[in-house]
Amino acid sequence: MLIVLGGCGGHARNVLVPVADSEQKSTKVNMLVTTTRSRSVVQGEMFTGERARDAAFADITVSIPPSDARKVGEVAWPKKLPSNPATDFATLKAEEINREGAQKWLNASLKKSGDGSVLVFIHGFNNRFEDSVYRFAQIVQDSGVHSAPVLVTWPSRGSLLAYGYDRESTNYSRNALEMLFQHLAKEQNVKEVSILAHSMGNWLALEALRQMAIRNGRLPAKFQNVMLASPDVDVDVFRQQIADMGEHHPNFTLFVSRDDRALAVSRRVWGDVARLGAIDPEQAPFKQELADSQITVIDLTKVKAGDKLNHGKFAESPEVVRLIGARISDGQTLTDSKVGLGDTLLAATTSTAAAAGSVAGLILAAPVAVIDADTRDNYAGHVSSLTGSADTKGRPSKCVAGHNGQRTCARQ
Repeated sequence: MLIVLGGCGGHARNVLVPVADSEQKSTKVNMLVTTTRSRSVVQGEMFTGERARDAAFADITVSIPPSDARKVGEVAWPKKLPSNPATDFATLKAEEINREGAQKWLNASLKKSGDGSVLVFIHGFNNRFEDSVYRFAQIVQDSGVHSAPVLVTWPSRGSLLAYGYDRESTNYSRNALEMLFQHLAKEQNVKEVSILAHSMGNWLALEALRQMAIRNGRLPAKFQNVMLASPDVDVDVFRQQIADMGEHHPNFTLFVSRDDRALAVSRRVWGDVARLGAIDPEQAPFKQELADSQITVIDLTKVKAGDKLNHGKFAESPEVVRLIGARISDGQTLTDSKVGLGDTLLAATTSTAAAAGSVAGLILAAPVAVIDADTRDNYAGHVSSLTGSADTKGRPSKCVAGHNGQRTCARQ
């Protein structure tokens, strides 16, 4: 049964194998990617969910199908490979580059932007590398922003049961993100930086900004907008982070949703302290504190989107994603929503998100996986998280240098 489920996902995986640009009506999103993930030896995966010692860079172009082939806010995942640019998101280019190549990309993209602006996106919990790439491409396309798009993707295993590992991976990536921020601050061609973070990615973003403020004495003026979408951050810790950034911090926009089920689970795990992304901004003490810190709040509680956990509204709602674009342009999923009904059952039987797993949850999820595509996609990962034997996750990567200077890595 596990073999059948492992091969019956709802959409194709390892989609980062470039295809020909065969659709004239498609649009292209070219992004710079910086990551602390380990390299993959699997074709079309590029980077795994494991941690690398050093940051790596990639130049990726994603083709977006014509507007009549998908809804705004939707990632049109290919059902099979190769991707069809007429109906699917398709990878046109996926090349690893070095630091010098990343600098050349940045210079060229800044010239195209016209205003020297950069948009940095930091994804959330439960994201594979390709999830973050395609979701960011969707956000860039649907928001209509013209800033140079930079994706920061940290080591997430893309499993509902890897919450603890993912959380520690954000801590692991703090210094690398601060180094990126410091570089953008010093780069003269960069005139303005906007940051969009989702879910657990907000912890990484806020910690890197806090470190930078402490190290430099303040945050640079060019860091104008920070958008916090469904932040999985303790409200008490957030108060301290904002205070540490000093009086002259960027313009913060907070997207909250009181019906966010993912943050409700996170709250129970982290000592029943409110999560920033699920507060009621009209209630004390939040209303006054947010006003005092000059934080703009957008309440998405009544917004309906396709995310079953109400955790990815910022990317899936056409109105919200356009609002993000307007926010950036005015001077200023994210999850990939691949959580199925079986995953919800699994989470309900897991007493803590950092637990190794739940046999009862897997038993409950198994029959659901037969009819629910999202659960099928995730089931094998849940089994490996529980048993440690169905996959190679968690094993260190061994890397060797090739004849062209590129490293090839495989899990031992």
